Amino acid sequence: MTLEQLRIFVAVAEREHVTRAAQALNLAQSAASHAIAALEARHDTRLFDRIGRRIVLTEAGRAFLEEGRAVLARAERAEAVLAEFGSLARGTLSLYASQTIASYWLPPRLAAFRRAHPGIAIRLDIGNTAQAAAAVEAGMAELGFVEGEVAAPALAAREVARDRMVLLVAPGHPWAQRQAGRATPAGPDLLTKEDLLAGEWVLREPGSGTRSVFEAALAALGVDPARLDVVLTLPSNEAVRSAVEAGLGASVLSASVAAPSLEAGLLVRVELALPDRAFHLLRHRERRLSRAGEAFAALLGPRPSALRAAAPPAH
Repeated sequence: MTLEQLRIFVAVAEREHVTRAAQALNLAQSAASHAIAALEARHDTRLFDRIGRRIVLTEAGRAFLEEGRAVLARAERAEAVLAEFGSLARGTLSLYASQTIASYWLPPRLAAFRRAHPGIAIRLDIGNTAQAAAAVEAGMAELGFVEGEVAAPALAAREVARDRMVLLVAPGHPWAQRQAGRATPAGPDLLTKEDLLAGEWVLREPGSGTRSVFEAALAALGVDPARLDVVLTLPSNEAVRSAVEAGLGASVLSASVAAPSLEAGLLVRVELALPDRAFHLLRHRERRLSRAGEAFAALLGPRPSALRAAAPPAH
């Protein structure tokens, strides 16, 4: 049997009328009748009973209708896959991004892509850096966006932006008061190693890029991250920001995340030498990108083939 015969059978079965089905499919009635007769003859099974001028499905016809619909739906999905590779008129772009990137960096770039390719559906999942890398490695997302580096030999990575990290406290925090008493608002580090270890901290969960970058910065300063007094661990940047505003401790966040609260006077930035961090695009080294994936990666810079192997973070 052919897909065309299946389409004709389903159309006739749903309308219980050959002429109406033929009109809906833009076929001659004789062509529709011939397709049904060919199916019945090939399998020696009646699909319809002819009752006067009406037709009704037989038991075999009802069972075949369910299977025929499933086959046609699968064929449509297969056609959609081919269309995605052949044209950007339709398709799906599946992304997974860490929270900071998804909330502050990615939206304008998604908007630009959407304007250029309105037929492409965009699916964006959000988690932490470890989750984003795992999703790309497992094939659940075509492209991932993470902060810093990831240790994943199966993935290739390319830097697409840089982000500034800042140390934050509430205005009433002793570190904020100490900084307010400085002759100049900016200068050498305000805090010593002992200050960092004595302070109370509100941090993102292990596996987040924000926490990983902060812990790497502490190690570079000679401070063991395991010795920090972490009084609260939270799963989102906004939750951490709110907790710091409430005076529960200090934290390190992206400057983009902190900007609204700094402008409103709800947070104070404390001077501490923190490195910039990189935003990276991730893809699987052995999976070919869809046309949509290629187009989005190209929008961000060099071709995907220029991506390098993802490497462990430097400590």
